[in-house]
Amino acid sequence: MVRNIVVLGGSSHPQLNETICNHLSIPPANILLSKFAVGETRVEIKESVRGKDVYIIQSGGGKVNDHLMELLITISACKTASAKRVTAVLPLFPYSRQSDIPYNKAGAPLAKASNDYNKPGFYTFESTPQTPHPSLGESPGLNGSVEGLYKKLSKAQLDDSQDAQQNLSPLKKARVSDYLNGTSKRSDGCDSTSSNTGGRERGTSVSSLTKANGADENASISSKTSKTSNFQPRPGYKQWVAQAGTLVADLLTCAGADHIITMDLHDPQYQGFFDIPVDNLYGRPLLKKYIQYNIPDYREAVIVSPDAGGAKRATAIADSLGMPFALIHKERRPTRINDRQNATMMLVGDVADRTAILIDDLADTSNTITRAAKLLKKEGATEVYALITHGVLSGDAIERINASAIDKIIVTNSVPQADHQQRCPKLEVLDVGTVFAEAIRRVHHGESISVLFQYD
Repeated sequence: MVRNIVVLGGSSHPQLNETICNHLSIPPANILLSKFAVGETRVEIKESVRGKDVYIIQSGGGKVNDHLMELLITISACKTASAKRVTAVLPLFPYSRQSDIPYNKAGAPLAKASNDYNKPGFYTFESTPQTPHPSLGESPGLNGSVEGLYKKLSKAQLDDSQDAQQNLSPLKKARVSDYLNGTSKRSDGCDSTSSNTGGRERGTSVSSLTKANGADENASISSKTSKTSNFQPRPGYKQWVAQAGTLVADLLTCAGADHIITMDLHDPQYQGFFDIPVDNLYGRPLLKKYIQYNIPDYREAVIVSPDAGGAKRATAIADSLGMPFALIHKERRPTRINDRQNATMMLVGDVADRTAILIDDLADTSNTITRAAKLLKKEGATEVYALITHGVLSGDAIERINASAIDKIIVTNSVPQADHQQRCPKLEVLDVGTVFAEAIRRVHHGESISVLFQYD
């Protein structure tokens, strides 16, 4: 039994809270978590935490914003109650995917345009344009051919020139038309003066003609201004993206957290946002153990990373088990002139007549792993396993997985998985409660937790 320690469980994952307390052989602390009628979070700790080592367990799944606010209020309440040290245990760190700048100044796609392929229950798992195959012809790529592309560009340039001519004054229009037709030739000053004065009607002064030209120019300027003011950006795009990663780190620090324990951060650089110690545990030992004891002839299988960002994570497991490695590369190229770039998935490696094991840290909508599974089956893989540390599986992810080429998906219980298990027969859950309980015990006694980092 661990003494002088208090474990407070948030409302995000009650089952994980119970597992950790059972492993530490301590009862969970008495805490009241509720909401007022207006929706504000209420936290009341009903036992003394003065001089105690407090650990608050709160995951980042489900209602992320409510759970984050609940965690901040609980941390502040413990510091106000004179707790000796407050450690936030976050199996899934909230907002961990917003630590870097994911988009350039051209804008960030915040929402996809609605089309026939986004309808519920319709999943193609296709990449556009398709990945070239040795036995197949070239993909169509751009609609039409290169000549069609040049025609569209030239047409756009002609339209711009015509719009520019329409905004000119009548006098300038006549000069431009004469210049284009080749009828106007520059002569001396007398000829130009006589042509200008002879062209106007009798009784019209030069000043009135100048006023008319000025009015036409003002009208053209106002029309340009109206066109500029009526400009609307494309739907789903925004010119500036807020980075919430640094803000969440500052909120936890200002609330009074002295230590952070989490698992498999999406970006390891996130630890640099904190001024307090951050222990980033690994879920790889669990995944490695599952591969060794549950996949037959695992040394003949292939570890596959679904994107370049997870290549280092996947190669660590492949090297420790002596298994081959493959990578799925996303190539981005435009499919239409006015369309944003789509990702084409290309396999680098050989998975023919082998079992493919996809390794990733987080699956939210499961779009990446389902498209990767279809590509692997297309390249000759016999079975496809997906091993994910954080199975958030939000939206229609469960339906997408059920309709995909994935034979089995393995996730940890860093977020609640009870509802997902009932809806997905392919889902299998690994327990991480013992890992966090051991980390809490070692931190409390001042022992090293590097053993939990060693997955070789």
